[in-house]
Amino acid sequence: MDSPQPGIKGMRLGAQWLVHIKRASLFMTTEGIGVHTKRLATFFAAAVAATVILSACSNDNPQGEQDTASITTTGAATPSPSAPAGGDTQAQAHNDTDVAFAQGMIPHHQQAIEMTDMLMAKEGIDPRVVSLANQIKGDQGPEIQQLQGWLDDWGLSTTTMSPGSGMPGMPDHDMGDTSGSGMMSEQDMAALRDAQGVEASRLFLTQMIEHHKGAIAMSQTEVDSGQFPAAIDLARKISASQQQEIDAMQQLLGSL
Repeated sequence: MDSPQPGIKGMRLGAQWLVHIKRASLFMTTEGIGVHTKRLATFFAAAVAATVILSACSNDNPQGEQDTASITTTGAATPSPSAPAGGDTQAQAHNDTDVAFAQGMIPHHQQAIEMTDMLMAKEGIDPRVVSLANQIKGDQGPEIQQLQGWLDDWGLSTTTMSPGSGMPGMPDHDMGDTSGSGMMSEQDMAALRDAQGVEASRLFLTQMIEHHKGAIAMSQTEVDSGQFPAAIDLARKISASQQQEIDAMQQLLGSL
């Protein structure tokens, strides 16, 4: 029969030595041996775990590095929403027609409010005319603020004009000339200021009809050639609301 292999011999000798060592260690209690064995087991388990982790990290497949590079590349390629390319956002895109509309409609509305204030300061005005004047003022006041806000956003100034000075790019027109802005001249405003009673009501309605027609013409230009969506929407609103008011004023004028 063949003799045992050297490895097996070594294992047997090792086992015999362990027996001798255990017998020689009479000062160690059974409880102490148990604790010592548990500590050794914990140490060897930790060593095995560390070896596995280090082996995984040194793997020839650099998948982790590829994932990290992919994330970094994706983040760099995505533009920040707070810093859109090209400067202005699409919502702020506007053209010269938008600017002319805002700068022209502000003094136009301001004059309309001035006319309503003149009328309501008088006595003996038909209540229906007073109600319409209040409606005009209530609509156009907030629209002025909206127009001024756009000009501020665009870094442009609000053009201030005295009544009758005309609109930007438009000649001055007296009342009755509906081909332009419909702005009242200084003489028109003086006539309204001096009128009283029924005469004041009729003059206010006649002037405001022409004033509204000018605003509708300006608004149509914005609808046709403007670029800023909010300004185009406001122009459509002005055209619709002021046409309704023209119809109401014409009916009132016929009843006075």
